[in-house]
Amino acid sequence: MRASAYRFSGRGRRLAARCSATEPASAGTGGDEKKVRSKIPKAPARSVRAHLQGVPLDHIVKVPKAGVGLASDGTQTAHGLNYHHAQNAGGEGYYFYMPTVSLMGPGALKKAVRDMGGRGLGKVLVVTDRVLREIGALSSLTDLLDEHGIAYEVFDEITPNPTSAQVMAGVEAVERLGGEGVVSFGGGSPHDCAKGIALVCANGGHIKDYEGENKSAKKMLPMVAVNTTAGTASEMTRFCIVTDEERHVKMAIVDWHVTPDVAVDDPELMVGMPPGLTAATGMDALTHAIEAYVSTASTPITDACALHAIKLISRYLRTAVRDGEDLRARDMMSYAEFLAGMAFNSASLGYVHAMAHQLGGFYDLPHGVCNAVLLPVVQLKNAEHVPDLFLDLAEAMGIEGLGEAGGLGVAERAREIVIRAIRQLSRDVGIPENLEALGVRREDFEVLAENAMKDACGMTNPFQPTKEEVVEMFEEAYAQKH
Repeated sequence: MRASAYRFSGRGRRLAARCSATEPASAGTGGDEKKVRSKIPKAPARSVRAHLQGVPLDHIVKVPKAGVGLASDGTQTAHGLNYHHAQNAGGEGYYFYMPTVSLMGPGALKKAVRDMGGRGLGKVLVVTDRVLREIGALSSLTDLLDEHGIAYEVFDEITPNPTSAQVMAGVEAVERLGGEGVVSFGGGSPHDCAKGIALVCANGGHIKDYEGENKSAKKMLPMVAVNTTAGTASEMTRFCIVTDEERHVKMAIVDWHVTPDVAVDDPELMVGMPPGLTAATGMDALTHAIEAYVSTASTPITDACALHAIKLISRYLRTAVRDGEDLRARDMMSYAEFLAGMAFNSASLGYVHAMAHQLGGFYDLPHGVCNAVLLPVVQLKNAEHVPDLFLDLAEAMGIEGLGEAGGLGVAERAREIVIRAIRQLSRDVGIPENLEALGVRREDFEVLAENAMKDACGMTNPFQPTKEEVVEMFEEAYAQKH
C-alpha cells in the first residue's frame, strides 16, 4: 500500500468513506454581511422532520433517565465502557451506514481520478462553486481530468445552500453533456447539489419528488465526492439537503441511493482553507462526535468512531487553525471529520443541531459557528441526564486528574471540565462567545424554540426538553462567556 494515499473498499456497503463535509462557503467566525430577517416564520407542519438524519428510530424504547442503563462500576475508557445503548425493539438489529469506497491521505485525489476510467466515467459533470473555480482550487481536479482524458463540463452555479432550481439546472447540464457521472468538488453544498442532480438523472421527475426517506427506485448516477473541508461529512453520507425556494424550507432527502460511490479526502486540498472556515468546520465535526456519543441511538460502533474523533479534534484543530499548511494537522482533522460522520450517520444528533438549524435558517449564520456556541450549553443540560458519559468524553479530550475531584463527585467533575474544555477550544480557534455576538435577537427565542422542537435531530437527544427549557438554553447561549 502506498504511503501517500489510503484506500478502503468493501463488498456492498462494507467499508468506506472518509469524508469531510463542507460548511457553506460563507461560513466563518462572524461578520456575516447578509441582512437578518426581521420576522421569523413558524416552521410548516411538514418540516417536523426537515432535518431528519434518516436513522430508523423504532428501536429506541425511550429516552433513558439519568443513570439508568449506565455502568455503575466506575469504568470508563476511550472506547466507552459506560454502556448507554437503548434496547433494540423487535430483535431486528441496528443499521450502521457507510459509503462504498473512500480514498484518504495526501495524493488521494490523483488515485481517485486515475480510477475513474475503470468505473466507466469518461464524461462527467463537475459540480462546484464559483469561488473555488475563481481562486484556482478547482484546477487540482480539472488538470487531472485532462491528464487522464476524461471529458467534463464545469457547473459552478452552486450557492452555500443549494436550491431545487440549481439541482434541476444541473440535471439539464448532464443531459446536454451526455454525462456518465457526476463529480462534486468542495464542501457540503456542492456535494448535496451533486447528489440531487445524480438522483434525478437516474430516476426522473423533479428533486422535490424525493423529499423524505428512500423515495427513489434506482441508485443515482455514479458519483465521486471530492472534499475540500473537514467538518460536515456530507461527502460520505446518505443525506441530501436542498432548499425549496417556493416553501422556503430545506428538504431532507434521506436515501441509500444518494450515497456517493467514492469519497475523496485529500488533506492537500484543505491547506487553503482560511482559519475561520477551518475553525467553524472543525467545531461542527466536534459537535457531530459529541452528539452522536450521547445519542439515544448510539451503538458501540458509533461510540468508537465518536470518541476517537473527539480525541483527534482536541489535539489537532488548534494547529490546523493556526497553521493551515501543517499537513499532519489537516490529515488528522480529515480523519476526525470522517469518523464523526460515521458516528452521526447512524446514531444521529441532538438538540445542538436542532437549535442550530433554526439559527442558520432564519439568520443565515454559519452552521459550524452556531453549533460551537450552543454546544457547551446543551451538553451541560445533557450531563444532568447521562453524567457517566462525560467521563468518557473527558478522557477522549485528554483531560487528566478526574480523581482529584475537590469535593465533587467524579462524574460531576468530568462534566465541569468537559464544558470548560469545549469553551476553551472555541475561544482558542476564534469562535464568537455567544449568540449576542452573532446578532441573534432574544425576542425571537420563543419561535426559535418552537421550531427546534420540531426538528428530528432532537429525537435522539439524551433528554426531551420542554419549550421553556429550550428557550432557557437559547438565553444561556445568548449571554454565556468563554
